[in-house]
Amino acid sequence: MGFFHDFDPKKLKGTWAKEQEARLPEDRYREEVARALAFGLEAAEEVEDRTISCFSRGELPHFAGINTFLKVPYLEDVREVGKYDVAFVGVPFDTGTTYRPGARFGPQAIRRISGLLTPYNFETGVDLRESLRMVDVGDVFVIPGNIEKSFAQIRKAISHIKANGVFPVIFGGDHSIGYPALWAIAENTDGKVGIIHLDRHVDMQEKDMDERMHTTPWFHATNIPNAPPTNLVQIGIGGWQVPRAGVKVARERGSTILTIDDVEEMGIEKAAEIALEIAWKGAKAVYLSFDIDSVDAGFVPGTGWPEPGGFLPREALKLLRLVAKEGLAGMEVVEVSPPYDIADITALLAARAVLDVLATLVEHKHLPARR
Repeated sequence: MGFFHDFDPKKLKGTWAKEQEARLPEDRYREEVARALAFGLEAAEEVEDRTISCFSRGELPHFAGINTFLKVPYLEDVREVGKYDVAFVGVPFDTGTTYRPGARFGPQAIRRISGLLTPYNFETGVDLRESLRMVDVGDVFVIPGNIEKSFAQIRKAISHIKANGVFPVIFGGDHSIGYPALWAIAENTDGKVGIIHLDRHVDMQEKDMDERMHTTPWFHATNIPNAPPTNLVQIGIGGWQVPRAGVKVARERGSTILTIDDVEEMGIEKAAEIALEIAWKGAKAVYLSFDIDSVDAGFVPGTGWPEPGGFLPREALKLLRLVAKEGLAGMEVVEVSPPYDIADITALLAARAVLDVLATLVEHKHLPARR
């Protein structure tokens, strides 16, 4: 019982978080309410809370309303994207899948389950609604069955967002989209781009079954002149699904691989420190690629190629927050395959990962970016 007498509640992070909430503004929340009332009509007279609209046009209720990520506004005219800080974009493409298809429905699932979440995070004391102008630009028009035309579409779409000074958050789709997405980031970066990649698979062979598939993005991405393989660090690789063809390329090109065992032995903090040092060496920007199958298959059944022995969800989220501290040029979440999911738990982790990264970027003043 002596421990209780030494306990100081003022030292709890929970106490800090309670006090931090009082310091957060509510201006954009009020804007959202006004917008909902203007566009969705006032509620019926029987409803006492007059901030409630007749048609759902905002955060509430969590089970209804528009199917955009976090229920942010949908941008019909993408030429206006430059007015925002963050753009959510779906890439519903799974033609590059070599085992279980279904990732084309990933963006839809991530958006749907994101309605469960709020823009406010207790532990960090960040309210994304108050900190950022966020918008959902919908999905890239990919061409099912044609990998190369889809790559061209993806590259142009992400490049448009990035060229307007907006932070792209990309919902896949299978991991083949990492190549055109990284190409778009690189062509809008004046200098080298580093890559931090969380996965169980190395994804670095040149071709798979004679095509550029979801097992090949980093071979082609590191052929881009300002995205050298020496600035690629892959974390969590391992198990019985790492083709030797990809390992050979990683060895020949001098990229860096940290296995789950490496991370377990050195700790999440040290792994993040190494990843940042490698990715940022001589680079002007770093791109974050989060394959949901980097998490142990028991927690993410809804993925195209599950692999036991990966990260625990809490470990993956912590690692994502740590590598985001130094800033990012963009982020992708890939390989969510809803047909294999259970109760949306895989899609929910994907949505949570995005929010954690955005909160970290806000907390460390990387967003909103100064234009």
